[in-house]
Amino acid sequence: MPFLVLDIEMTGPEPGWNEIIQIGAELFDDHWKSLGTYLQNVYPENEEAFTAKSEEVHGLSMDDLEEAPMIYDVLPEFETWIQTRLGRKASPGHSSANLTDVVICGQSVIYDINFLRFAYRQEKLKWPFSNKLIDLHTVSYLFFMILEKNGQSVPRALSLGAVARYFGFEREEETHNALEDAQLTARCFKEFFKLVEKVKLL
Repeated sequence: MPFLVLDIEMTGPEPGWNEIIQIGAELFDDHWKSLGTYLQNVYPENEEAFTAKSEEVHGLSMDDLEEAPMIYDVLPEFETWIQTRLGRKASPGHSSANLTDVVICGQSVIYDINFLRFAYRQEKLKWPFSNKLIDLHTVSYLFFMILEKNGQSVPRALSLGAVARYFGFEREEETHNALEDAQLTARCFKEFFKLVEKVKLL
């Protein structure tokens, strides 16, 4: 069961009006050994939806995206990258990869999945992934509650930055690079999975 730790940057918060402008991911095998990383900018079709507020978050301007491919080219490329890293060959006669065993992981990852699913529908492509997901926000909430009950100090916030700081990790830049955030998220997941070994039921 491979794990795909995903982060997506968008032009704003509304799928259908706003669009994906950057996909970052790190792929792991069943034992959380890294199989590689992916980062691709995407040129948005709806330039009117590109907001200054979102640019403050991701730091990408329209000039930065000028040479980027469109989403209909990026999605098949992304699938091929995953297949290649997993050592799989594309199925003959199939327009979409069979990646139903791949579990998408991320921070508040349903938000990223919703944008990605919308892009697949818009481009009339079959959704290739599993319906399973692992959300760092939920994992953090549960683990921090357990740790606090055991007398440990935990952060009040559950943002990626707050969770990462708890484990001694920091973002390198103020703006959000999708790959950096995906890798930071993966590092936090690994730390939580280490904690599983230490949790004992009375």
